[in-house]
Amino acid sequence: MKCTWMQETFSELLQEVDDETVRRYVRAYIMMLLSMHLFGDKSCTRLHIRWLPYVTRLEDIGRYSWGFAALSWLYRCMCRVANRNIVKLVSPLQLLQSWIFWRFPSFRPDGFDVFHRPLASRLLADVERQGASSCALEFLWMPHSLPGVVQVVHPEILEPRHMALWRAATDLIYFAVIEWHQVDQVLPQLGGIQHRPRAALDIDFLMSKNGRGGDRWFSDTLQSWHIHWANMAQYVL
Repeated sequence: MKCTWMQETFSELLQEVDDETVRRYVRAYIMMLLSMHLFGDKSCTRLHIRWLPYVTRLEDIGRYSWGFAALSWLYRCMCRVANRNIVKLVSPLQLLQSWIFWRFPSFRPDGFDVFHRPLASRLLADVERQGASSCALEFLWMPHSLPGVVQVVHPEILEPRHMALWRAATDLIYFAVIEWHQVDQVLPQLGGIQHRPRAALDIDFLMSKNGRGGDRWFSDTLQSWHIHWANMAQYVL
């Protein structure tokens, strides 16, 4: 579907409409949020209809790990842009931007040390006004338990049921994109002592998968990876 049609059709919700109309507009908004912001591609003009099953039942949307899916898409886009033939980077770049300003102090605009939520929300204007800082070799290791980190994290993230999620060495799944959540290689950030990490999982054969070219149900074609995700409780550090 064309993005322009979606935006023109659902740009303004009239007053005093019934609940079903509101839900229809909510579905359209979520589809645009997913396809254009979190999981955007280089076309920037069309929305993929694969999102339709995920917005059919709004009550079920919270059951999916959207954060892990967005992270896998970011990893894949960063891998692709490392190819010298690729000139554009698409992905949820606000995540990458926020991480850069946290870890490389010399890149931070003035005032960044005063934390706000979301962290990257006010950076663009600062960068345009001041210009990019000089490149720095300094890198800050920031364990997730530091007060400066905890104060900008949603309280639910620190609940045991969620901590098990981001402490699991498991796969990250976004349709045909499979990436690996190698938290066993950054144990100091989780408050642990780093052991000799296992060899990184070789998933080069998955890098050529883009999900295009014919209909398929990825939970079947990539079944072994979905099973690994379902059994993540076995891989929590």
